[in-house]
Amino acid sequence: MAAQVREFRLPDLGEGLTGAEIVRWMVEVGEVVAVDQPVVEVETAKAMVEVPCPYGGVVTARFGAEGTEVPVGAPLLTVAVGETGGAAAGGTPADGASAAGASPGGADGTPAAEDTEGSGNVLVGYGTARAPARRRRVRPGVPVSAAAVAEPVNGRARDAGEAAAAAGGAGGRVPEPDGGARPERGPEPAEGPVPVISPLVRRLARSNGLDLRELTGSGPDGLILRADVEYALRAAAAQGRTAAATGAPVRDGGGAEVHAGPEPAVREDQTGPGPAVRDGHRIPLKGIRGAVADKLSRSRREIPEATVWVDADATELMRARAAMNAAGEPKISLLALLARICTAALARHPELNSAVDTQAREIVRYDRVHLGFATQTDRGLVVPVVRDAHTRGAEDLTAELSRLTGAARAGTLAPADLTGSTFTLNNYGVFGVDGSTPILNHPEAAMLGVGRIVPRPWAHEGELALRQVVQLTLTFDHRVCDGGTAGGFLRYVADCVERPAVLLRTL
Repeated sequence: MAAQVREFRLPDLGEGLTGAEIVRWMVEVGEVVAVDQPVVEVETAKAMVEVPCPYGGVVTARFGAEGTEVPVGAPLLTVAVGETGGAAAGGTPADGASAAGASPGGADGTPAAEDTEGSGNVLVGYGTARAPARRRRVRPGVPVSAAAVAEPVNGRARDAGEAAAAAGGAGGRVPEPDGGARPERGPEPAEGPVPVISPLVRRLARSNGLDLRELTGSGPDGLILRADVEYALRAAAAQGRTAAATGAPVRDGGGAEVHAGPEPAVREDQTGPGPAVRDGHRIPLKGIRGAVADKLSRSRREIPEATVWVDADATELMRARAAMNAAGEPKISLLALLARICTAALARHPELNSAVDTQAREIVRYDRVHLGFATQTDRGLVVPVVRDAHTRGAEDLTAELSRLTGAARAGTLAPADLTGSTFTLNNYGVFGVDGSTPILNHPEAAMLGVGRIVPRPWAHEGELALRQVVQLTLTFDHRVCDGGTAGGFLRYVADCVERPAVLLRTL
């Protein structure tokens, strides 16, 4: 019995994520894979993830090169289930091309049957079950065979417009302004919602006056990607420049003549090439760094934040920690002690363990403390979350903080480890700075910042002495409380830092 070919698509990532970037392929075409073996490492807006394949067999094709962004539901690879040998005859195909005799469809051109369920196992929060099927947009008047739709083109399935162009022999492709190629536009789509990969792409088109119904999406099932919108904007700009240089009239979609004025200025949200960069280069805001940028921008737009700070003598706290660690038990970290102080302060001032529901115009006050802490990684700033921090002691907090920090730097945090925080602790003292006015971690209402602890002259018991001094900063949402509450919270934190015995009242 011949081996059946199974197509594995990028599964639903949860947490509202719509796609991911391929960072590293972990298997080659022709390689034998086991059920639930990680086959590709992707970067989402939340974390780096190794995606397991629910099928066992021989990899017959890979879809997408490293660095490519793929939407949820897009094909990742195909596996010949039941095969135990190497690749099919004909050598190893390039990424996006099926091996000879191992295309996703059967001999008659119809797609091979797929399992309705995967292995059922879960890795870092992602299941390997088959992603929900997408509805295909059917353009009127364009007959498309199943074989034409199923045939991969450049690592993806053809949409209806491309299949019709291929069947008609018209070439079906027109040059891009930068020398590449794009599918020729098909007939006008039917009335109804236009499938777009994300609201950001829809907003980009709307802000530039682009009608999405005039585009042919290059994503799965005709899905319009950001690259499709950017291409259309570049083509429109190139047409305007050409008309302005030659004096030829420019016509709109209805054939009416319009005047080609000077090239418009590049918008802040425009992602096309824009003016030439003489000294420097462009770095895309995507993945984790892009998600952080979006979240910080939203925080600054929506939250009226204020900041208070105080210097505190941390000498006694450092001595207490040294005494704890001299007992031969597991070491206690300074960050864990500060986290314990935060949970005690939030028990006294629960207003700061909250968020604002802007639509309902309500303050949501949380009963549990899920403590986020800022961690710098090679891929950007992330905020892992310690669940139920108010129930943990210093030793337990130390272990959990260490585990999450290691996973963050290795890029193996699950999305659940990066969401749901209610208060954030930011230890920027590790960078050798004394103070900061951080941006709140939206939608939280407060963040405690801790600077470096350094020896400084300090008035102690009526005398000038050299003490270990730290600057503590509290940034808070002024909608949830006034300065009195914020000052009371920060003063209690400073008192615990200066006299750790104060914490005994809450143990």
